Amino acid sequence: MYNSDTPLQTELPSSKQLMKSTVLAVIAAIVLLFTVVLPAEYGIDPTGIGKLLRLTEMGQVKQQLAEEAAADAAGSLAIETPDTDNVTEQTMDTTPTDTTFADGQWRDEIPFTLTPGEGIEIKMKMDSGDKAKYSWVVTGGEVNFDTHGDAFGKAISYEKGRGVASDEGVLEAAFTGNHGWFWRNRGQSDVQIVLRTSGEYSSIKK
Repeated sequence: MYNSDTPLQTELPSSKQLMKSTVLAVIAAIVLLFTVVLPAEYGIDPTGIGKLLRLTEMGQVKQQLAEEAAADAAGSLAIETPDTDNVTEQTMDTTPTDTTFADGQWRDEIPFTLTPGEGIEIKMKMDSGDKAKYSWVVTGGEVNFDTHGDAFGKAISYEKGRGVASDEGVLEAAFTGNHGWFWRNRGQSDVQIVLRTSGEYSSIKK
């Protein structure tokens, strides 16, 4: 029964041809690594071709997004294991007040400065359903922030923002625990932030 012709020995590639093909494939892979992969994925452009193809900018954006994600994760981890090298801890014991905020007075005012790349977290100790009015304003730039809460076995993110210069509102605790903010300065210069709060919380920690 006829199936197919068996290739002749002369039709098969020689060892020299196979070696040449392998070497060419390796060279092509290296060229692609330095001209496409490194610029597009990591923002590293040793040849300058990535910039011409606008791949370097793509890679830099990816790296920035990765850094932001890592910063958010670090902020979440800092909730349970604060970085004592970068965060100054200061507890102010206060007496819980009414949530009507009728007098228009702030109960606590906390000013602080963030250097480029620096992050800080401030939390209020609140019972479930407690409400706290807040307002914070940035001078000298903008920040990324995450308004969140945590307790043993619980965590919640109320709001996140990037490149924000101010925010205000009423934070209602979803459960009994610590609730507040994490800020990070992604700018190139120092920024000053003033946080003002009032309402139902037993303490606030910087």
